[in-house]
Amino acid sequence: MSLRINDTAPDFSAETTQGTISFHDWIGDGWAVLFSHPKDFTPVCTTELGTMAGLEGEFTKRNTKIIGISVDPVEDHVRWKDDIRKATGHGVDYPMIGDKDLKVAKLYDMLPADAGNSSEGRTPADNQTVRSVYVVGPDKKIKLVLTYPMTTGRNFAEILRAIDSIQLTAKHQVATPANWQQGEDVIITAAVSNEDAVKRFGSFETILPYLRKTKQPSS
Repeated sequence: MSLRINDTAPDFSAETTQGTISFHDWIGDGWAVLFSHPKDFTPVCTTELGTMAGLEGEFTKRNTKIIGISVDPVEDHVRWKDDIRKATGHGVDYPMIGDKDLKVAKLYDMLPADAGNSSEGRTPADNQTVRSVYVVGPDKKIKLVLTYPMTTGRNFAEILRAIDSIQLTAKHQVATPANWQQGEDVIITAAVSNEDAVKRFGSFETILPYLRKTKQPSS
């Protein structure tokens, strides 16, 4: 069965470039981004891992850990890190999961159960569905899932934007409109009455009976 938003992120133990981890324990009481790759030493993924390394400080500001996974052994990841630094100028200091037995890819429904049990001999095309991003909250629930084709590099600025929205809307009874950026007006949810909205937010603008906007609440 495919994973959906608000499902519990499957827990697992795995070898990484920083030793063995238990996923839920590794997340702790913060947030996490798990992003997957079909194969080491592939061009698009090389740029993505470097981009994430360059943005690691931004994720840390949001109390969010990042972890990569590729359907290859950890020893290949270690060699790949040199290429990533050469290509992007960023060193990968976050952990990278080695999934040579395909267990995590299957657990997260990125590969079918009959995909075998070894990464050996598999091509990027064989693993092309291992191209997802999962945002997991402190409650270990999945908050966001994005899946990209192999030829389209991911926009990790969008992941940061989405995390800003998810964290804000977890604290306040608001939603964020299309293309929202940090600091812009937000939407008051239907669960909040007009009277309560004034108490909570001070003032608001009614665009439509079901669309009310107000200033972003302070965190």
